[in-house]
Amino acid sequence: MTVVDAIAWIVLGLIAGAIAKAIYPGHQGGGILATIVLGILGALVGGWLGRVLFGTSAGASVGALTIPSILFAVLGAIVVLFIWGLLTRQSA
Repeated sequence: MTVVDAIAWIVLGLIAGAIAKAIYPGHQGGGILATIVLGILGALVGGWLGRVLFGTSAGASVGALTIPSILFAVLGAIVVLFIWGLLTRQSA
């Protein structure tokens, strides 16, 4: 992995995390670093979902800043947000 690939993953993570946080209902804590990590995890989950469901690896391509990769990353980030919400839900 080159420096350019790492920067692309960070940019993809920032974009995907920010979009997922804007779409997902409710309040999600965390700052810019949490958003980037969420987006990068979302890109990995989205790439896996893309491979399983559609037979494509658009979401997991290293350094791919394309519309399909962003869509898969956002989908994956929403899944990660949902799971995180289930794990951290406080009982009333």
